[in-house]
Amino acid sequence: MNDDYRLLDSGDGRKLERFGRYVLARPCAQALWRRELSDAEWAAADASFDREDGNNWHGRANLPKEWTIETCGIKFRLSGTDFGHLGIFPEQRDQWRWITGRKFHSALNLFAYSGGSTMACALAGAEVCHLDASKGMVEWARENARLNALEDRPIRWIVDDAHKFMRRELRRGRKYDAIILDPPTFGRGAGGETYKIERDLKETMELVKSLLSADPAFVLFSSHTQGLSCKVAEKILAQLWPAARIETGEMLLDGVCPSGIYARAVFGEAK
Repeated sequence: MNDDYRLLDSGDGRKLERFGRYVLARPCAQALWRRELSDAEWAAADASFDREDGNNWHGRANLPKEWTIETCGIKFRLSGTDFGHLGIFPEQRDQWRWITGRKFHSALNLFAYSGGSTMACALAGAEVCHLDASKGMVEWARENARLNALEDRPIRWIVDDAHKFMRRELRRGRKYDAIILDPPTFGRGAGGETYKIERDLKETMELVKSLLSADPAFVLFSSHTQGLSCKVAEKILAQLWPAARIETGEMLLDGVCPSGIYARAVFGEAK
């Protein structure tokens, strides 16, 4: 399988990554060890990003306005954003592979960003509702669907505040076999609503529980919030779904660099 992503090195609070033809150096808060490659190899990156005095790209002119890569069977359009993001979180690749190996009819992808999990659900044959508060990110995800020849699959594209949308879905009586969510530490909704994970996650998860079908497949929660541990996520899911099998772990870049955590509640299988 073609894979255009590779973690080349990490350390000293940075990561060096290859995205197709281009090598980029960006912050990585948990990379507290020493780098292994030389300073010259790091300096040869096509571009770098830091937050030392605001958000700053260096060598951004060396990058095209956008380019396409493929990883774990999914194509992504990439573009350097003002916040140092590119339109992909490659630490989610193990979750995308896991999703494509499941069988389920319908899925809700909340805080869905550029749609990696949406593509994985569609490739698994599911109907998908893709939701993000950013109109630009939803359009980006739709373009990724076109790149993957998934534009004719049953995908609903929604720009809305997650809680408002889920409450409306409850009133409509709509249910989902699988729900995926990667809520932000802090975010703003489509109507200017604010989301703070320490304040709002409990309500988010209660709404998720209410939207699950009578024969659910899984809930997949992930987070990039520093201080939110696997044990915390495990406790949250185990309280909500005591009969489910709970799986947790760190999201790692190429098995090396910690970049968040995940927790899965898996239904209908032996614990």
